[in-house]
Amino acid sequence: MIGDIGFGELMVICLIILIFFGSDRLPGLARNLGKGIREFKRIVNNANTEIQRAIDVEDPPPPRRTPPRTNDIEPS
Repeated sequence: MIGDIGFGELMVICLIILIFFGSDRLPGLARNLGKGIREFKRIVNNANTEIQRAIDVEDPPPPRRTPPRTNDIEPS
């Protein structure tokens, strides 16, 4: 899990990323990652809002059924 990563492991990961992409491309990568995360959060929030609206819409109550009057029933 990510909670098990120590400072040394984090530094090694950062060094590997720096070697792979170079110092010139890191700011652009971080910016694009931030934009992607922001867009993902916006989409999730919109989906949650739409789901909540669908849940909140109340169905109209069923029509009330009136019981038959007792004087309409003939005794046998």
